[in-house]
Amino acid sequence: MKNETENQQSSVDSQNDEALNDEALHAEGLADEALGELHSADAGEALDEVSVMRDKLNAAEQEILRGKAELENFRKRMQRDADQQLKFANVPIVRDLLDVIDNLNRALEAARNDETNTKALVDGVQMVSQQFTDVLSKHGCKSIESIGVPFDPNYHQAIAQMPSADHESGVVAQEVAVGYMLHDRVIRPAQVIVSTGSGN
Repeated sequence: MKNETENQQSSVDSQNDEALNDEALHAEGLADEALGELHSADAGEALDEVSVMRDKLNAAEQEILRGKAELENFRKRMQRDADQQLKFANVPIVRDLLDVIDNLNRALEAARNDETNTKALVDGVQMVSQQFTDVLSKHGCKSIESIGVPFDPNYHQAIAQMPSADHESGVVAQEVAVGYMLHDRVIRPAQVIVSTGSGN
C-alpha cells in the first residue's frame, strides 16, 4: 500500500514537474517573443531617429553652404565697391583742375591774339597759378615753408650749400623746387640750398 501511494505521489509529482516545465517553457517563449517585439520596436524607433537626424544634418549642411555662398558674394561685392571708390577717388580734384586748364588755355589764346602784350600773358599765367594753388589747398595739399627756416630733413632736401649774409648757418637760403604736403604727409620735400653762414 505504501509503495502504491508512493508511486501515485511520484506520478503526481512527475505530472506537476511536467506542467511546471510546460509553463516555464511557455513563459520563456512569451518572454522571447516579447523581447523580440521590443527589439523590433527599438530598432524601428532607432531607424526613425537616425532618419530624422540625417535629414537635420542635410538641412544644416545646405544652410552652411548657402551661408558660405552669401558670404562670398558679399565679399566680392565689397571688393568691387572698394575698387570703384579707389578708381574714382580723384574725381573731385580732377574736376577742379579742369577749370584751371580752361583758364590756362584762355590765357594762351589771349597771348596768341596779342603777341605784343606780354603783361596780359604774365597776368593770365599768374592767375592760373594762383587758381592751381587754391585747388591744391582745397584738397588738403599745401606747400612747405622753406626760405628762412632751419633746414629740416623731414621736409627739405638739400641739394647744395652756399654762404649767405642774410641767413645763419643751417637755415634755408634758397628754394629750388617747392615742396608739398598732402594733409600731414610729405609727398615731395622742398629742394633747397642751405646757408653756411656769412662766410666770415
